[in-house]
Amino acid sequence: MSRLVIVSNRVGDPRKAAAGGLAVALGDALSTAGGLWFGWSGHIAEGTDAEPELREQRAGAVRLVTFDLSKEDHDSYYLGYSNQALWPALHYRLDLADFGSGFFAGYQRVNRLFARKLAPLLEPGDTIWIHDYHLIPLAAELRRLGCRQRIGFFLHIPLPPPPIFAAIPGHEWLMRSFFAYDLVGLQTRADADHFGRYVVEEAGGRSLGDGCCEAYGDRVLVRPFPIGIDVDEFRRLALSSESRETERTLREQYGHRRVLVGIDRLDYSKGIPKRLRAFRELLANYPENRNSATLIQIASPTRETLLAYEDIRHELEGLAGEINGEYGELAWMPIRYMHRTWARRRLPGLYRVAKVALVTPLRDGMNLVAKEYVAMQDPADPGVLVLSRFAGAAEQMREALLANPYDISGMAQVIQQALHMPLAERRERHKALAAGIREHDVHRWRTDFLRALADVPRDRPTAASAPA
Repeated sequence: MSRLVIVSNRVGDPRKAAAGGLAVALGDALSTAGGLWFGWSGHIAEGTDAEPELREQRAGAVRLVTFDLSKEDHDSYYLGYSNQALWPALHYRLDLADFGSGFFAGYQRVNRLFARKLAPLLEPGDTIWIHDYHLIPLAAELRRLGCRQRIGFFLHIPLPPPPIFAAIPGHEWLMRSFFAYDLVGLQTRADADHFGRYVVEEAGGRSLGDGCCEAYGDRVLVRPFPIGIDVDEFRRLALSSESRETERTLREQYGHRRVLVGIDRLDYSKGIPKRLRAFRELLANYPENRNSATLIQIASPTRETLLAYEDIRHELEGLAGEINGEYGELAWMPIRYMHRTWARRRLPGLYRVAKVALVTPLRDGMNLVAKEYVAMQDPADPGVLVLSRFAGAAEQMREALLANPYDISGMAQVIQQALHMPLAERRERHKALAAGIREHDVHRWRTDFLRALADVPRDRPTAASAPA
């Protein structure tokens, strides 16, 4: 069995429960075959001149190898091109994208640095799996250094349709970079269709069927691999003292009320302001929910130094205050808004108490909160999942109540339907959703991707597509 090499912007330690199901699943694969996880340490080095040194830790049979970034590289590669240009553009928000001076050069420079640091650690039979939008050109940089190993890539966020992708300055360079991989994995069939359409409409290439695309004198296999959760691992978290304490406290405080929950990073892609407006409309149009339904909204801090995130934080704080001021009573506040990170071990307790989960992003690659919520429900008396039709999860989770987050009135109606859904219908929907998340869990995602990568024919050029 070949050694597995995982490359991501940040390295997860599979020994830590807080690392999450993805780190545990990838760590399990690394431990089975023996392997290496490589990426940025998360630290910014003092000064800018010295070549960063590699640091290595051991997690059983897994080598965790990291290095620091200079402030200049961090600001241009990570804060700049990755999170002010690619993140909004790939989430269909060109109006928020900033393709600032120096960002693109920094993105190229740091990907070359990743390749330069990683290449000496590689062995001829390695299988390399690169993750996410920060590192799209990394395979091309490795090919330029002579690497001929199998290299796969997985994009955890959406891939937009050709007209939006083509609006990104340097979009052709990005697309050429994908063709240095043997396999590109995307979250949904729609994302894979967008890739194929770009190849034909913008690159003058061809779709050869079964996910194989040809352009720039090269070929790449592009397929959807929807990511899941580790159902058993997450259910074990529900047995933790933190989860049980959270559930007990919430049942004491809200035992006579119906709890709705939203759990998101504080990001404009998550649609939280529209969700709060829909909840306000619910209270206005369906007054029986007043003094009865409470929305607990957790918005974890993220990228707080960027202006767009500061703006949405102020908007949410204002909205929550307005709604509580308009409808709140001495003994009841409609919205409990928390701008802080909740420990992962506490989340199962919150999911168990919630009668409704509102997972209503404006655009999302997948959204695993939807799957975690379903995993924590009591089959005898399950809650209801309200899911945005623009989340990648909606492609699999058709038994959820699908909502259009841009339609405030329509979303209020869907929430009302969720709050008053008969038990028999709730059970039927939950049974189908629970079977789906178990069948398509994170282990199947990992296994299907690595099996497809191992099966890719190797009679293709390996360096012709590397963009200059």
